[in-house]
Amino acid sequence: MSEDSRPSPSAAPSRARTAAVIPAAGRGVRLGPGAPKALRALGGTPMLIHAVRAMAASRAVSLVVVVAPPDGAAEVKSLLDAHALPERTDFLVVPGGQTRQQSVRLGLDALPPGHDIVLVHDAARPLVPVDTVDAVIEAVRDGAPAVVPALPLADTVKQVEPAGTPGEPEPVVATPERARLRAVQTPQGFDRATLVRAHETVTGEVTDDAGMVEQLGLTVVAVPGHEEAFKVTRPLDLVLAEAVLARRRLNDGF
Repeated sequence: MSEDSRPSPSAAPSRARTAAVIPAAGRGVRLGPGAPKALRALGGTPMLIHAVRAMAASRAVSLVVVVAPPDGAAEVKSLLDAHALPERTDFLVVPGGQTRQQSVRLGLDALPPGHDIVLVHDAARPLVPVDTVDAVIEAVRDGAPAVVPALPLADTVKQVEPAGTPGEPEPVVATPERARLRAVQTPQGFDRATLVRAHETVTGEVTDDAGMVEQLGLTVVAVPGHEEAFKVTRPLDLVLAEAVLARRRLNDGF
């Protein structure tokens, strides 16, 4: 898409441009057999398209990079071409790696110069509100090297000694203070140079990109997340996502 439809950089020189990377190369086995999780339908539209639209809904996001399965980039490109997406945002599809970490790195490598803020968003979080996306971006603009949206925990959490056999009782070894714990969501936001350095420096698999920045010794800050930014992992999550989407369409014309 042409960049002519967006304001020129000179129109807002103090606003760093933002790109979003969406790793969508996983199979999503917990949703059962069939299409990859990101391509499962939600309200008749693939979850990936919902996730792309959620990122592009922010006027700060000028580029969305979708990291496709290694052998599925053409299919994902066709999928994006077949759905209406905001014209002010550019879209790019690149083949991913064997792990999420590899896929994010490949998405980073594909970013053109000039995008100094990077969001990393799970394709399986299709309903994150734009206000959450904007809050993450604003916190990075304010100087945080890494930002995560997060929610307080409703349940008490126990630390256990994992059982050697699945299904066996597990001894509880500690009860962390719930008030100090948060459930982290995406998009996670980063100063681009910091995220690139983390991927170049940190070895071994981690559960999220912010954890890599933590290993650099830098501070990661949390902003309020949203209950509708949950991850669609199990069949029950898909039922809840359908209900949320139906309510949005009824109440908000989403």
